[in-house]
Amino acid sequence: MLKVGLTGGIGAGKSEVSRLLAASGAVLIDADKIAREVVAPGTPGLAAVVEAFGSDILAEDGSLDRPRLGTIVFADPEKLAVLNSLVHPLVGARSAELEEAAADDAVVVHDVPLLAENGLAPLYDLVVVVDASPETQLDRLVRLRGMTEEDARARMAAQATRDKRLEIADVVIDNDGPLEGLAERVGAVWADLARRARA
Repeated sequence: MLKVGLTGGIGAGKSEVSRLLAASGAVLIDADKIAREVVAPGTPGLAAVVEAFGSDILAEDGSLDRPRLGTIVFADPEKLAVLNSLVHPLVGARSAELEEAAADDAVVVHDVPLLAENGLAPLYDLVVVVDASPETQLDRLVRLRGMTEEDARARMAAQATRDKRLEIADVVIDNDGPLEGLAERVGAVWADLARRARA
């Protein structure tokens, strides 16, 4: 089994790369998706978050009101640390379960947005970074996601620098150009990953 950490700055195209790798045959473990699952209604995770932050963080349907919780935790590093201490172990445990269920010769891709920020590179056999220039990231966030330039710049500034991500990269997928060439670049990376997993 080959354990791959996949990361990239916001707007770099990591989601598209993870989709292409999964379509090629990778076992995809998406940290963001799991983070939502472990606090779904009726889960112990949601109960723990409500106990820590109060029932005001629930939407009318009983689900987690993520924007409301976000305004609380992103304004207060201590509260963010509390939330992370509740959610991260659950995400880690679920990720480990999914990884253990994969075949011996599988390429298991962990899609982890904050891999560089949280110092997680040592957990993987290799790290793949999807890279784009800050100008390209900004353009995509404003043009494709409808963010204001100010909001986009703030989100980018909250993440690791491009240099910090590239420092931990074993493989870099350049996604500065148009999307058309991306599938070919990902295909070449996939062939290498599959070969390493068999070896």
